[in-house]
Amino acid sequence: MQSFHYVDGRLCAEDVPLATVAADFGTPAYVYSRAAIEANWRAYDGAFGERDHLVCYAVKANSNLAVLNLLARLGSGFDIVSGGELQRVLQAGGAADRVVFSGVGKTRAEIQMALAAGIRCFNVESRPELALLEEVAAAAGKVAPVSLRVNPDVDAATHPYIATGLEESKFGIPLAEAREVYAEAGALPHIEIVGIDCHIGSQITGLGPYRDALARLMALIGELETDGVRLRHIDVGGGLGIRYRDEEPPAPADLVATACAAVSGEDCQLLIEPGRSIVGNAGVLLTSVLYLKHSGERHFAVVDAAMNDLLRPALYAAWQDILPVSTATGAGAESWDVVGPVCESGDFLGRERRLALRQEDLLAVCGAGAYGFSMSSNYNSRPRAAEIMIDGSEVYCIRRRETLEDLVRGESALP
Repeated sequence: MQSFHYVDGRLCAEDVPLATVAADFGTPAYVYSRAAIEANWRAYDGAFGERDHLVCYAVKANSNLAVLNLLARLGSGFDIVSGGELQRVLQAGGAADRVVFSGVGKTRAEIQMALAAGIRCFNVESRPELALLEEVAAAAGKVAPVSLRVNPDVDAATHPYIATGLEESKFGIPLAEAREVYAEAGALPHIEIVGIDCHIGSQITGLGPYRDALARLMALIGELETDGVRLRHIDVGGGLGIRYRDEEPPAPADLVATACAAVSGEDCQLLIEPGRSIVGNAGVLLTSVLYLKHSGERHFAVVDAAMNDLLRPALYAAWQDILPVSTATGAGAESWDVVGPVCESGDFLGRERRLALRQEDLLAVCGAGAYGFSMSSNYNSRPRAAEIMIDGSEVYCIRRRETLEDLVRGESALP
């Protein structure tokens, strides 16, 4: 979190005190650092050196148009999982021929949209999807570029909800079936095989799972070459973790070096799909303390951000650091459960945090740039938070706070 630092006891994003952001835009609010986003993307891109490659940002991590536009300006590719994400990428200035379309449930309409846009390839995850892709492409008079997403049955050693590379998960084509499915794809007149894809999960903190998956993938590639299948690219997925608490994830350069070494004998482009590691620690959730409540031995700091703003703690029991925006509170430190106003016992941002708090203090929840706003909702009819981008000393509102009117727009009562 180098772009977030204390200056004279005030937590700043780049050159801007977060207290100033709160005063100007209110709370809760997501605050992102442009410098951090760009530096994190370049850490991947630069690590490839002269190797032919494409860094495809995983849009689901944070899909704000300003974030996507920053990455498009850098020349990024994009990994999408819906037609809505494709629309966002194109509107943000991303190039369709740098888009790969993943996801197990692509609809007919989404496939039609992506074909019309001319995306780079579809990461096909099942035989029925392949059949529908052939049907839609034939009706459109087009040939669909295809990469099969192979499930290598490798344990990514992460939370079970975000592990995608095990045989029991819904993702990808089982390794044992992949060779046969490639043969089927090669026989379809409106399908063009262009690559192979593998993604084993998210928030991965070691290189071992990647090595295991890549070894299995390369063995399959050898069999496909025997069958006469020629691949133009190998997509090794993403999922590299970030430091939330005490994790020690590898650097992007280490992951890139591992991938390059594994495919060193293949003369084709290498794709990678990072998301969290680009935007996660480039953002914080800014929130205000509403009340300090004491109940027996428990102390509750009730804040104005909630599980609808940041779902990860409630969904995954995820730990994210919580920092005071000012260290000069004058209060003594105590153990606080930082909780939100939503009517659920699972509505917490952090438990048993040692903080010196007073009512109306500001707090910053770290590591909130990824899967923060993108997983937010209007639960309890709460307007979604504003999103703010910091660029040096400049401050930009890249999504205004929703209003109460926004909550009911599109709804109507019965006649």
